Amino acid sequence: MEQWEYLTLFLEAKKAEADSMAYSIETEELSVYSPQLLMPELNRLGAKGWELVHMEPAYVGNNEDILMHEGGGSRRWTNKYFCVFKRPA
Repeated sequence: MEQWEYLTLFLEAKKAEADSMAYSIETEELSVYSPQLLMPELNRLGAKGWELVHMEPAYVGNNEDILMHEGGGSRRWTNKYFCVFKRPA
């Protein structure tokens, strides 16, 4: 049976950080918090053998805890994502 190792990360889509990364898309054309800004980091992890298996928006607290939505119709914007990766151990 194949064994896996897992990696969990919070990734943040932020144009200021993405401008320093070499990538084939023009970052000037993207909005400040566009999810496409995550692509260089996702590709870097993929090159190390990590496969993205889960990604969802996350509201991250000061203790790196995650705020859960409990309903009630309230909405919030975020540019942070909770990501789970796996690769063969």
